[in-house]
Amino acid sequence: MLLILVSLLCCVPATRACLQCDRGIRLLHEDLVLSAPTVDDQIEMKKICDHAYVTYRETSRARKGIIDPTTLYRARTEYQSEFDRFLKTQDTGSATFKAIQIMEKGRKILEKHLDAFIRDGLCPNRCGLLNRRVMDCFSCRYKIYICLSPSGHQDCGEYTVQAEEGGQAVLNCFLPWHHLLLGKPEYHYSWVPGVPGTKKLDEDDFKALVVTDDSSVVLNQLHVDEQGTYRCSLRDRDGTVFYRVTFLLTVAPLPDQTHRPLVTLPSLPHGDSHFQPTEGLLVPVIVMVTALSLAASVGLTVVLGMIMNQRKAAEEPRRRKEETTTQNTA
Repeated sequence: MLLILVSLLCCVPATRACLQCDRGIRLLHEDLVLSAPTVDDQIEMKKICDHAYVTYRETSRARKGIIDPTTLYRARTEYQSEFDRFLKTQDTGSATFKAIQIMEKGRKILEKHLDAFIRDGLCPNRCGLLNRRVMDCFSCRYKIYICLSPSGHQDCGEYTVQAEEGGQAVLNCFLPWHHLLLGKPEYHYSWVPGVPGTKKLDEDDFKALVVTDDSSVVLNQLHVDEQGTYRCSLRDRDGTVFYRVTFLLTVAPLPDQTHRPLVTLPSLPHGDSHFQPTEGLLVPVIVMVTALSLAASVGLTVVLGMIMNQRKAAEEPRRRKEETTTQNTA
């Protein structure tokens, strides 16, 4: 009987399911089997585990039979928590009945997480093409799952972008499901100059701009001649297009700056020529102004000299008195 038990524990069941694909869950179940007090109880416990794997398989089959690593982690974590709580309970009843309860609990947990994954997480791309890595719940091996968009093509629409001359425009074509793509796809930006939407464009009309790992590009110091139709394509190195979006960029020119015209005085009539200054009158005026400036400078110098002499004459008696007082004291 011991040899039979060992052979049952060592063989891998053919009916693998998503929870049993996790090594931690398998170890939990093996420990549960080995914790049975007798060999017969262990064999019975092993049958319960095998039946649970069959129910897990059917639950997975009804939900495409695949799971992603994140959903498997969530299901495993919740099941482990329930399993630990199950081991700590002191409820009455046989161990086999309690094992059946916890295995059924695991099936419900798996069902809940698979429903959420298939509904919201498996194919989040509303447009474009998504190839992602998932686990097969029967072989427990990873494989590629292809998610086609409801529209059946990779074009994801057009967006209008408006900017002013000298300003900035940001073109960003990132969507959250892009990080699920296998490999290292790159963003290819191209454009066609001209007023967008004025003519039908072909693929050959687009000129390459940049290939980058970043999903966005920033156009600074825009000029009017930079307006046009811009396209962002997400591709792998083999040229497969997963996603494509178009930006219609319009650059509004700055308003023309209004300059005030120079005011030009009208010329005097020929009959009023005596009002016009002549070179003969201008020279004497300049000579007179220069002479007056020199005379004023000389006069100012003389006045300042007289003031200084008077100040010295007034200070001389006081200086002599201070010298006499100093001599008498000595």
